[in-house]
Amino acid sequence: MAFKLEPGIVTGTALTDLYDYCQEHTCALPAVNVIGSHSANAALAAAREAKAPVIVQLSNGGAHFFGGKFLDKGPGGVAGAVAAAHYVRSIAEAYGVAVVLHTDHAAKKLIPWVEGMVEAGEAHFEQTGKPLYSSHMLDLSEETLEDNLQISADMLARLNKIDMGLEIELGVTGGEEDGVDNSDLDDSKLYTQPSEVLAAYEKLNSVGSFSVAASFGNTHGVYKPGNVQLRPSILKNSQEAVAAKHGGGPKPLHFVFHGGSGSTPEEIAEAVSYGVVKMNIDTDTQWAFCHPVKTYMDEKDAYLKSQLGNPEGAELPNKKHIDPRGWVHLGEKGMRDRLVQAFHDLGAFGKFGG
Repeated sequence: MAFKLEPGIVTGTALTDLYDYCQEHTCALPAVNVIGSHSANAALAAAREAKAPVIVQLSNGGAHFFGGKFLDKGPGGVAGAVAAAHYVRSIAEAYGVAVVLHTDHAAKKLIPWVEGMVEAGEAHFEQTGKPLYSSHMLDLSEETLEDNLQISADMLARLNKIDMGLEIELGVTGGEEDGVDNSDLDDSKLYTQPSEVLAAYEKLNSVGSFSVAASFGNTHGVYKPGNVQLRPSILKNSQEAVAAKHGGGPKPLHFVFHGGSGSTPEEIAEAVSYGVVKMNIDTDTQWAFCHPVKTYMDEKDAYLKSQLGNPEGAELPNKKHIDPRGWVHLGEKGMRDRLVQAFHDLGAFGKFGG
């Protein structure tokens, strides 16, 4: 039976039900990092075509860019994240799609950014009965496991009061993303142990709704085939460890697949079969936006050197060629098409009704 959500932001029990539905039907949702209205529009257009919800998320740098790099990064990151939430909430209804609105990696030094967003979410909840975001992420994988889970539990307790969830990270995602460089990390840290996942479940399950980005060799970016060794069986073993001790069915945890760009359909399908409900895809969508714009610039080069004068005449205007509404939309369409492919790869295309 199809799972139907009203257009807008998915929060509270509806978010948990959505992820449960994904597990029951062996599918997951793409999570796309946006940096402005153009990339947000592309994500919503893809969701409309896929007839499925989409996860729209912002990193700290993405939120700062959304608000404008003319702003200082600290307050700009909060202001941009709040502005993005209001924009996506409003435009999602126009597109007719349900959106999980989320924030990406936030290390310990970025907790003030998260707290600023939570304060805005609490004020919005008091006024409307709904939070601004569906969930936030704390990436405290650089801290001790004990500190990671304690800080996460404290944050989750606060989020739970306004119908929000939390994503945590256990283990480290390799590569470089949004200014965090783990390219030279010891390989052993790229693989989370089931015992760590069990500890997280025991610490957080009674506090609120949470998901786990467990590392199984994930790496940000796209690399030559064979250079990244994924071990999705870590997810399977973790599910079994929790289920054996605490029950909750065969998939008691909602897992997140970070660094999904460049992964093969087989790797994606295996991870989804073990309970992944969300796959982050950023590098592939950046390329999908950039490439058609680059192609346009190359093809129209002779028309982009000045406002007047081109191969058709020395005094002819180039306005229609330099107008960003033409070439930016090419990027939007490229990004939309790549996300539609992701919906197919994740088994989510068409599984949520019309």
